[in-house]
This record gives sequence, structure tokens and C-alpha cells, in this order.
Amino acid sequence: MERLNQIKNHFASQSASSTLKEKLKDDVVIVAAYRTAMTKGGKGHFKDFNSDELLYKLLQQLFIKTPIDKSIIEDVIVGNVLNQGAGVNEHRAAVIAAGIPSSVPFMAVNRQCSSGLMAINDVANKIAAGQISCGLACGVESMSNNYGPQAAPKISKAVSDVCSDAKNCVLPMGTTSENLNEMYGIKRGEQDQFAAKSYQKAYHASNSGLFSDEILPIDVSIEIENDNDDEDDDDSASQPTFKSVRVSKDEGPRANVTAESLAKLKPAFKKDGASHAGNSSQISDGAAAVLLMNRQLAESISLPILAKYIMTTIVGVPPHIMGVGPAYAIPKLLEMCGLTVEDISVFEVNEAFAGQALFSSRSAGIPESKVNPRGGAIALGHPLGCTGARQVCTILRELEVGEFGVTSMCIGGGQGAAGLFVKE
Repeated sequence: MERLNQIKNHFASQSASSTLKEKLKDDVVIVAAYRTAMTKGGKGHFKDFNSDELLYKLLQQLFIKTPIDKSIIEDVIVGNVLNQGAGVNEHRAAVIAAGIPSSVPFMAVNRQCSSGLMAINDVANKIAAGQISCGLACGVESMSNNYGPQAAPKISKAVSDVCSDAKNCVLPMGTTSENLNEMYGIKRGEQDQFAAKSYQKAYHASNSGLFSDEILPIDVSIEIENDNDDEDDDDSASQPTFKSVRVSKDEGPRANVTAESLAKLKPAFKKDGASHAGNSSQISDGAAAVLLMNRQLAESISLPILAKYIMTTIVGVPPHIMGVGPAYAIPKLLEMCGLTVEDISVFEVNEAFAGQALFSSRSAGIPESKVNPRGGAIALGHPLGCTGARQVCTILRELEVGEFGVTSMCIGGGQGAAGLFVKE
């Protein structure tokens, strides 16, 4: 009987797979997906530029790469976590500055680390419902300028006293990581091995040019430190010198990272803990943008189609172990689409922490070879509001035509999200 059920599920999956790959005029398709390089928070090339300027510069380059009549865009959604009001005013300004007419509406969205994917999901759902034919989904974050104690959430005592789940919604992410490590027995050694592989894959991908198609170079003006020691030369000392730099490469990946080198680092969140700076996601700055439309419109204006958007799912999980989100979001997504892990060629699982990424992948039954083939947030960085869109830019270059890919992430406060795409 078990064998018969396996055969039945196999053919059901084959049927679902074929159906999802059909090309219909009302399909939601992706015609452009690009990002900036991910730079180091507080010390990288984007450290002096707030999120609106990053978004503006990226969109300038996107419209050079994909020259369209911007008036066909009927809505713009931008994901962001750290800006006040999710950056609704400054990002609206950036979009207009990039040439999108002020008559095009705008919305800011914040669902923590999934915000970029939520922007894509919102645009896709509006296209599927017939509300719009074309929309732009973005994610952007300047952690250099907006990350810190001031960004910590606050809840009233009257709320936090009601139950532990309410209180745990404001737990530091590092604490939730250690909770998960302890609850599920994820050892430090295996986390360091996972992190080292992320660095090794990302370094190889970066040096081999595998990210070059998804990254749009951004020109920035960098102040040069004045080494003039002549204190009497007041004019020279008061006049800063700048140089133009083209930023086209992720700053996070580095060579020669091994499990042994990571083992030397001290735990960051708990004296005897397993999570540390080397096996946790990097604080980063960056932006990503995905242009979606229905297939009929894309074909009518002769735009090449990169992928078909299928579906996104969201789940809630216990806040004190928020990192388990993908372990529940991915199976829910596959079940709703009638697919299995075997049908998916690549899984981009956000590496908020090595322990949660390991647990989520294993719990969902995903072979390690299918997870983050070009590295993840541990090596590349995790600009919070950007990541959900960044993952889509990456996975569309990892897939071959006709292959399915899933992006997924945990979400602070206790949620998980996952999205399904098929490459064309």
C-alpha cells in the first residue's frame, strides 16, 4: 500500500508540475530582476548612503537595462524594515526621481525579513486579480544608517504580561537562535561547517562572475581621508576630497574560511552558545528590484520573460524559535502547489543563522546540495528589507529553463514565508 501511495503521489506531482509550467496569457511573469551589490554595514561602500539613494540608483540602472515606458507600471511596492514608516515617503520620492510618474501609486511594506518577497507577492496578487497589468516590487535596507538600539521594538507591559508568546515577540534574534539550537540539538560544529560552506560557495560564485548578471553596478562618491599633517593649512583641511567608485561586487564573501577558523570565534549571544559572528547573517546594505506583469502584456511589448511567479505562502510559528519558519512555510507551499521536494531544483533558504537554516532544511527534507548553491546571507549579507527580493534575483540565475525554485526565510516575531517560481 505504501508503494502504491508513492506511485500515486509521483504521478500527481508530475501532473501538477506540468500544469504549473503551462504558459497562459494571464500568467504573472517576471521580466526583470536586478540588485545592487551587498556591502558591509557600517564600513562598506554604501555606508554613507541612505536607503532612498540606494533604491534611486538601482532603479536608474534597471531602466537603462530594461528600457520600458515607465507609465505602464501601475503600482510600486517597496519592502523595508528599519526606516520610520517602512520608508514610505523617502522611497516614494526615490521612485519618482528614477522616472516613474507621480501618478503611479506607491506602498511601503514591512513584514520583517520577508518584506522584499511580500512586495513581490503583493504585486503578483494584484496582477492575478486583474487590478493591474504591471507592477514594480523592491526591497531596500541601509543597516549602516538605521540599524541599532533605536530600532529595537517596544511593547507595553499590559500586552507582554498576557502570555509568553506575546512577550517573546520582542526577543533579540540571537536569543531565538540559541533557543532553537538548544531545543533541537543543533551543535556548534555542524553550524560552523554549514557557515564555512556558505562562504566557500559565495566566494567561488563571486570570483567566477556568477553574480555579475544580477548585480547592476552603482557609482558612488567616496570621501578620501585627508592625510595632510600640516595643521596650518586650514583651507586644505576643511576641503574634503572625493573619488568616484563603481560598486559591482558583494563585499561579504571572503577566501579561506573553514569550520576550523570559525571555531575560534566566541559565541555572540550566550556564554556557552553556538551562534557567533561567523555563522550568523552579516549586517549589510543593499537594494533589489523585480518587475512583474501579465504574460499578455510582456509578449505584446516584446520583453523577454525570465520566470513565471506561482505562489507565496506565510505561516506563523512560536516567536521564541522564530528561525523555524521555513521548516513550515516550505512544506505548506509545496502541498498547496501539488509538488514535492524532488520537483524543486534549488532552494534559497535565508541564512539568518546557521542553526535555523540547518534545522529548516532538514525538517523540510531538502538535500543539502539543493540549498543555497551560491552561498547565503552568512556570506553575502542580509539587508533585512532587501533579502526577499535579492533571493529572487539570485535564484532566477541558478535555475535552468523549466526548473522550479523556492525562496524562503524566517521572520522576526515568529513567522515564515516561501515563494515558488519556474524559470522560462
